[in-house]
Amino acid sequence: MGKILLTGAAGYIGSHTAVEFIQKGYEVIIIDNLSNSKIQVLDGIKRITGIRPEFEIIDLRYKDQVLDFFLRHKDIEGVVHFAAYKYADESVEKPVKYYENNLFATINLLSAIKNYHNPISLVFSSSCTVYGIPDKLPVSEDMPIKEPAQPYGATKIFAEQIFKDTANAYDNFKAISLRYFNPIGSHPSIEIGESPLRTPNLIPRLTQTAIGKRDFLPVYGNDYDTPDGTPVRDYIYIQDLARAHVIAMERLLQNRNKKKYEYFNLGIGRGYTVLEVIKTFEKVSGKKINYKIMPRRPGDIPAIYASTELANKELGWKAQHDLEYMLKTAWEWERNKKF
Repeated sequence: MGKILLTGAAGYIGSHTAVEFIQKGYEVIIIDNLSNSKIQVLDGIKRITGIRPEFEIIDLRYKDQVLDFFLRHKDIEGVVHFAAYKYADESVEKPVKYYENNLFATINLLSAIKNYHNPISLVFSSSCTVYGIPDKLPVSEDMPIKEPAQPYGATKIFAEQIFKDTANAYDNFKAISLRYFNPIGSHPSIEIGESPLRTPNLIPRLTQTAIGKRDFLPVYGNDYDTPDGTPVRDYIYIQDLARAHVIAMERLLQNRNKKKYEYFNLGIGRGYTVLEVIKTFEKVSGKKINYKIMPRRPGDIPAIYASTELANKELGWKAQHDLEYMLKTAWEWERNKKF
């Protein structure tokens, strides 16, 4: 099998995707600047697969580092681009930081690929935030891109446009954007999972509260137009999501794509409120969660969940795990995490 480059894959989604590629027989190389990840994830990948992927510390914001990397690695067949800052609420407070990091990384990566002699297939880690606050639910790919609710979403919109334009302009480049909803859970081996170095999203906050690392779980807003007033999200199991990246890459490598640039929603196709997630977690963990209602956060979307029909049909992909299973693995990771 060919060599696949994963950018930012010392992080949560990338590390799980690395496992999927290795187990399918691909040679994996990871580059990451370790700004929000830990090098110990490589040990976890090796414990699962028996293989420690090649790794280099590279910051994609620095063009010379990226060009040098591609000059030294001329046999890469595909790239999965994860590297980005990812906290939507932080992006509202620090928009320039997000635009600089997420867009410079993308542009520098493409500048190197543009001069690369081999054909390159790229899968991009996009987000449902490109739909902004949707007019109707579920969200399908034929719905228009809207003004994003926060700068993080804007960086995904801009990056998608850059990939589309690049695919149309260069014969040696084609791409698929995967628009994730909310990935949660850990690998069933409990060797890798979500270990954020910065303020985490809902599920790590939830598990940290359950284990006593946090005094309470903040719930941001209970006055939305949802069944119980709390925000609604579509939660997808991390391994289901990781598997989709391999499927998308093979679609490109095997020339089964119908356009040079394509995009697909990845979710389970239904939404859960924050309070429903808390109650489900209490059921699977046996822990009572101390939560407090807090004011709404700027940039939060009231409700969003996916239509997955296109991914089901075109990719032959479908989410296989329910919310209880996802939360069970997240709790097992919190109780047994190795890094």
